[in-house]
Amino acid sequence: MTDNRIRKVLIVGGGTAGWMAAAALARVLKNQYCDIQLIESDAIGTVGVGEATIPQIQLFNQMLGLDENEFIRKTQGTFKLGIQFVNWGHIGEKYLHAFGGVGKDMEGISFYHYWLKMHQAGEASDIDQYTLNCLAAEQGRFMRPVDAGNSPLSDIAYAFHFDATRYAMFLRDYAMERGVRRREGKIVDVQLNSDDGFIESVTLEDGDTVDADLFIDCSGFKGLLIERALKTGYEDWSHWLPCDRAVAVPCTKVAEPTPYTRSTAHRAGWQWRIPLQHRTGNGHVYCSQYISDDEATDVLLNNLDGEPLAEPKLLRFTTGKRKRFWNKNCVALGLASGFMEPLESTSIHLVQSGIAKLMSLFPNRYFDREDIDEYNRQVNFEYDRIRDFLIAHYNITQRDDSEFWNYCRTMAIPETLQQKIDQYQKNGRIFRFNEELFNDLSWLEVMHGQGLRPRAYHPLVDTLPKEEIAHRLENIRQVIHRSVEYMPSHADFIARHCPAEPL
Repeated sequence: MTDNRIRKVLIVGGGTAGWMAAAALARVLKNQYCDIQLIESDAIGTVGVGEATIPQIQLFNQMLGLDENEFIRKTQGTFKLGIQFVNWGHIGEKYLHAFGGVGKDMEGISFYHYWLKMHQAGEASDIDQYTLNCLAAEQGRFMRPVDAGNSPLSDIAYAFHFDATRYAMFLRDYAMERGVRRREGKIVDVQLNSDDGFIESVTLEDGDTVDADLFIDCSGFKGLLIERALKTGYEDWSHWLPCDRAVAVPCTKVAEPTPYTRSTAHRAGWQWRIPLQHRTGNGHVYCSQYISDDEATDVLLNNLDGEPLAEPKLLRFTTGKRKRFWNKNCVALGLASGFMEPLESTSIHLVQSGIAKLMSLFPNRYFDREDIDEYNRQVNFEYDRIRDFLIAHYNITQRDDSEFWNYCRTMAIPETLQQKIDQYQKNGRIFRFNEELFNDLSWLEVMHGQGLRPRAYHPLVDTLPKEEIAHRLENIRQVIHRSVEYMPSHADFIARHCPAEPL
């Protein structure tokens, strides 16, 4: 039988995406199945001044077998229970999109339907009072889940903030210890096979040529392989997500880090705040049609917690995705595959998800069309559904204080998003379609947090007497509050388990 296995994988580009791919391949393939090489140039900078994640990253870390405390220490990391949104529905309002559960389901029906009935009647507190992660985040508390039986403390969902550059270096060490070869250099040319158009090799600035069977493009926005060489094409979503620039800067840490990311809406975009152990990462994502670069930079610098630690860095982008994520023998990951602004911290998840799907459909040298099509179908679905969730933040708003918000509030939206909104407005129903990334609780917290209210609730809620519902809600609220009181402060937890070494 002919051995048609992939014998060499070449990763083009380092940074977070490149070294995540290298680390995962090194772990799964063990560098005995095939040779793994990564080319990166020290002359090419990376994007990011702090990175926020969602809980799925724990699966990636577990797959690699990482020690979580070491990972936090090496990346100056902190913990994250959710994202606080400020000024999104109305100026002066805020809410938390918290990870994890809300209340406790009853009689086979999601808790929030019972809460909706009582809240509509004015007889229930707001949703955060029944959500452990919300209360813990607001009080600056954190702990990992423990074996506490039926307690909410047994199931605490969390993610991380970390220094993206340090994370890439951490994974680089991991990958190289397991046999991945790193090559410093800048690619100046790509050679394609004249018969089938597959990539055969790349040429470096020093004249060396590097060939491979499978190429992974982690070259950033420019898409050196997937776009410049293979002319794959790009689907532009700027009519739905009009922000096209960001200015980023780190600043000094002036207080203990909060266990949540903050997103503050401004007149033509929004500002992120990512607290690390040694500093705070900040950026202003905006639409250049409604605000100039200088004005956007001033907005950012005037809303920092501490003193800036570097010159502001300007990034230009077009929100959207490649028309194919896997084209011939090239798979694009990270910014090379598309761009979704970091509003819900999905950037690293999309890299992780792309890697996982590649592993499940890992090719031989035939590169079967059916596998490539299935990969593209799955990644397209994930991008499209995350896109809808991001659009909802802009569209479900009552803000009318600027041209930007007037456009976002009144723009036409995808049918898939409109259906989600319409169904919620009727009876408070939210369905997670085909394992889309964000579940019904995430949609609830964003839609309710930004002022969208259903006209009714699930009719089967009425099978329980109102008094019984009220009693159960109060019990759940008290359990949540007692659980949060048990949790240590976020700063104390880090100091006890994973403090980074002083710089």
